[in-house]
Amino acid sequence: MANNGTTRPRRGEVEGEKQYDERTLHIDRVARVVKGGRRFRFRALIAVGDHKANVGIGIAKGSDVTAAVTKASEVAKKNIIKVPLYRGTIPHESQAKVGGANILLKPASPGTGLIAGGVVRSILEVAGISNVLSKSLGSSNKANTAYATIAALAQLKPAKDWVTQKKAIKQNKTVRGNTKKVSNRQNQ
Repeated sequence: MANNGTTRPRRGEVEGEKQYDERTLHIDRVARVVKGGRRFRFRALIAVGDHKANVGIGIAKGSDVTAAVTKASEVAKKNIIKVPLYRGTIPHESQAKVGGANILLKPASPGTGLIAGGVVRSILEVAGISNVLSKSLGSSNKANTAYATIAALAQLKPAKDWVTQKKAIKQNKTVRGNTKKVSNRQNQ
């Protein structure tokens, strides 16, 4: 086989599809009680990201671990969000509560690193965020902690969208000026 400089996609990959880093956050064995006894299945919690501010999480069940992980990674790829970054950190403080889990994320100066533990750390790593301070203020349930972290990241607004004093004053002047011009035209 001659190599003409192009690379073929791996088996299972679609050409042109983004390559994501997958992290298994948690695997559980769950049971359903039936007449003959218990039926065991596996539940997987997966985080996917491209280290370029895109991250998603997914949870799914399967008859074996590999089936659960595959299903969960597909769910995670469908639920990817874009995180606004500012110099390797988040633009502002953010807090989210899901169930009993309460996650607080704060921006950090360059060189600080990721001050986070467990699930939060893995999600921030696959998102490509390098400097953040975090604190888990509630439950240690991994699924709720993961969803709360994603909710906190989804709340972030890029710096260009912030409404500051200068922007508010400038917008008020343009609105007032436009209304006066309109009212003068109507009088003529």
